[in-house]
Parts: sequence; C-alpha cells; structure tokens
Amino acid sequence: MNTLTRGLRAALATAAILVSGGCATQVTRVSPDQQIDLSGRWNDVDSRQVADAMVRQSFQGDLGQSWAMQYMQTHGGRRPTVIVGTIRNRSMEHIPVETFVRDLERAYLGSGQVQVVASSEERAEVRDERADQQENAAADTRARMGREHGAQYMLQGDISQINDREGGRRVVYYQVDMTLVDLETNAKTWTGQHKIKKVVEQPRFRL
Repeated sequence: MNTLTRGLRAALATAAILVSGGCATQVTRVSPDQQIDLSGRWNDVDSRQVADAMVRQSFQGDLGQSWAMQYMQTHGGRRPTVIVGTIRNRSMEHIPVETFVRDLERAYLGSGQVQVVASSEERAEVRDERADQQENAAADTRARMGREHGAQYMLQGDISQINDREGGRRVVYYQVDMTLVDLETNAKTWTGQHKIKKVVEQPRFRL
C-alpha cells in the first residue's frame, strides 16, 4: 500500500467520524421552568403562565372584594369549592388541554383561597374504590359514602388562535377566555381573558 492510498483512507475515515458525530443526537437537560420557544406554537410555558394569570385575575374584585371573599363572608369563613370543567380548544393546532387543566387546578390550590374537587372522570374511579371498600376493607378504615364535597363554582373556557403570515415572518395570536359559573344559579360570577402574541421569524436559506 503506497503512501497516497494510506493518506486517502485516513482522510476518508476522518471524514466519516466527523459526519457521524455531526449527525448524532444531542440531549441537554434544562430546568422545567426555563422558557424555550422553538416553533412558536402553544407550549408548557404558555400553559403555566396563562393558568397563573387567569387564576390571579379571577380573584381581583372591586375594592378587593372577590367572589371568593364574598362567599367566605357569607358562609362563616368556609372557602368555596371549584371544579374545572370543559376547556375547549378552538385553535388551529393540537393543544394538550389536560395539561392546562392541571395547571389551573394547581394555581387554584396554590392560592389557598378555594378548594378544588375532582373531575367527573376522576370521581368515577374514586367512587369505584369507595364502593369496593364497603365490602372488602375493615370497618374502621373504610371511606364513608355520601361525604363528597360538592362544588359551588365551575370554571369553563376556550382557547382561540389567529395566525398571520408574510414570507418568512409569522404572527401567532392566542386568546384564552374563561368564565366562572355559579352551579346553583347558572350566574356568571366572573369572566376573564388573557392574550398571547408571538412573532416567529424563519430565516430563508439561499443555495
């Protein structure tokens, strides 16, 4: 094998290593709280920030008298109970609404001003377990029947979206509308709105 052949093989081997290294998947762990926007679409940061903003907004009443404070004043200091109902995704993209619902529940519980009860799907599983305990669990450890907390208010909402595009520039607009409904009277106790606007720039590559 002459020197030229050996040099060519070495160069090809080096090139193969560089190409394979350049194509390797790289994973970097970051804080879950770190804001990262790659595509401009709805993401975990939007879900968390909107949930926190909407819950804070829902407690802002005239002269500091929110619906929660008014309820406690008329019910001996007892906190109101909220259930998060249907959040409709009316946007043009897939949004994991379940994650948004969990963020709303977390924000309400974190406020310390309300209690939050399980959804109808969650209650069905809990009721099955409670019914099973009546037959199979020791009497002094059974969860009693008929002791569920009823909700006084239901939170409902919509997520809407408008897109505008020109060349490699795109504007994504989200609008989240939420309503808190008194379950006994159907009265709308509170309505709120939160908006997100993102400008997404996509570079054009020239060959």
